[in-house]
Amino acid sequence: MNWKDTLDIAIELDEQHPDVDPQFIRFTDLHAWVCALPEFDDEPEASNERILEAIQMAWIEEKD
Repeated sequence: MNWKDTLDIAIELDEQHPDVDPQFIRFTDLHAWVCALPEFDDEPEASNERILEAIQMAWIEEKD
């Protein structure tokens, strides 16, 4: 999984952090949680605000 797999990442984050409301997560926490996913295999510094926002939006959609 890499930074472009926003939906897959969102699904994994929802499974790993079911009690978190992704609408209120800080991007620093989101970045750390993505990098900590077992299936994640990309460079941590390859992310940016746009990617993190896309992951956050996918996670919000996944919650609904």
